[in-house]
Amino acid sequence: MRAGTGVVEGAVFALLGLLVAFTFSGASSRFDERRKLVVEEANAIGTAYLRIDLLPAAAQGEMRERFRSYLDARLAVYRAFPDVDKAESERARADELQQEIWARAVAESAASQPIATLLLPALNQMFDITTTRTMAAQSHPPLVLFGLLFAFALLGALLAGNAMAGITSRHWFHSATFAFALAGAVFVILDMEYPRLGLIRIDAFDQVLVELRQNMK
Repeated sequence: MRAGTGVVEGAVFALLGLLVAFTFSGASSRFDERRKLVVEEANAIGTAYLRIDLLPAAAQGEMRERFRSYLDARLAVYRAFPDVDKAESERARADELQQEIWARAVAESAASQPIATLLLPALNQMFDITTTRTMAAQSHPPLVLFGLLFAFALLGALLAGNAMAGITSRHWFHSATFAFALAGAVFVILDMEYPRLGLIRIDAFDQVLVELRQNMK
């Protein structure tokens, strides 16, 4: 072995370890944030729905029906994945229902400042969380970072294979362990970055919205 090659290999593997740790930590944080936002949206919709009781009795039935349709549309957005076109269609329908709910709420609460003070901010929060969730779903590291991770993973495999090339007997177990560990780490990182498409999913947290829908009577 040439002098100094161990230093190069150590530096490459150290950088690979840092990249894996950095991307894994970021993916885990974003995954937790997306789960948290599901609960926040359920709370926001539930609070706004309860405040429909403040409206005149004649307007409550229609407003509740629009809320149910709106929540159905919001659930349909996430159930549509990985069909992005269908998800966008459902999101557009939810946006239309937002405008209808807001216009109706403004009209019905115009004569009462206390109602407007309580209901309209709740609706604002309910609508704002949808934008927050959309941006959170689209928040990912730059592609160049993933490219760098893949490049270092391949470079690490190359150096490991080169180091083992001089051994007369092949150690298949060690080779397989290295490949599995590296590929597994990268797979988990990507899976957490796209929790609607892979094995690590946040669909179970949508049950909070489903239960809220069931309680909307």
